Amino acid sequence: MKPDSDNTLMPPLEIDKIIHEPARLLIIAYLYVVDGADFLFLMNQTGLTKGNLSSHLSKLEAAGYVAVSKEFVKKIPRTLLRLTDEGRESFRQYRENMKQVLDSLPE
Repeated sequence: MKPDSDNTLMPPLEIDKIIHEPARLLIIAYLYVVDGADFLFLMNQTGLTKGNLSSHLSKLEAAGYVAVSKEFVKKIPRTLLRLTDEGRESFRQYRENMKQVLDSLPE
């Protein structure tokens, strides 16, 4: 069935595939609403294993979306994470593009 001209679907060509992956989307969504978080907080909130979280954070860091810093608290290493300005803007754009795609669906 072809959509009529008033209900054409928007092609999801502008959807950021780095963000769109479910685990990375979850990570970015958590970081979007806070100034920063530590690794253990994100691990607990997302339910990801250390290895999975680390792998996804590496991809987000390589894309320039997440900044990773390390510190020691009472001789215990702590990994701190925050969205970069680019990551924050990319997530805003991702949300807007997804809204457009979803809004273009016929009811």
